[in-house]
Amino acid sequence: MTSVAPDAICNGRDVADLDLLTRSLARNVRRWRTERGFTLDTLAARAGVSRGMLIQIEQARTNPSIGTVVKIGDALGISVTTLLDYEQGPRVRVVPADQAVRLWHTEGGSWNRLLAGTEAPGPLELWDWNLMPGEHSSADPHPSGTVELVHVTSGELTLEVDGVRHAVPAGASATFEADTPHTYGNEGDVPMRMVMAVSVPPVR
Repeated sequence: MTSVAPDAICNGRDVADLDLLTRSLARNVRRWRTERGFTLDTLAARAGVSRGMLIQIEQARTNPSIGTVVKIGDALGISVTTLLDYEQGPRVRVVPADQAVRLWHTEGGSWNRLLAGTEAPGPLELWDWNLMPGEHSSADPHPSGTVELVHVTSGELTLEVDGVRHAVPAGASATFEADTPHTYGNEGDVPMRMVMAVSVPPVR
């Protein structure tokens, strides 16, 4: 099984859009940090990232990994979609297929896409995953109270939560508390496809 580290934020449309995402991230981290009343040091401690990294992000001088973006979103109590500046406000918001943002991929062909997200009242995100045979993606613990739901549409997911492995075949679903280390793996010989929803409690 191959472990692949999360790559820097990117999308499936055009690498040129990366600059826009980086600037949006910078603007929104500054905005939400100020709204929460967090200093750079406070946010760095809550997110588990360095103060220097936050400064680079807020100045749009770096393209952080998806892991770092998730940690910052969790610390601020907002979704990744909000950090990346999806349009907010309408009661009904349609996200076209070509606006789904690819946040992780491997040379072997695995990837995930953030399909949509909102605040309800905490961050709520919908993801599309494709995991190739022999590959897996590990995630750090999310804030206490975070829940994930997965539905496997093809192949079989090997879900490991807090060191315990669970087989989730095509057609089956699983829910789990995601405040412990967890890993999504494909130990089969065909690609695994799943849809995942993540609900994070609001910042207290």
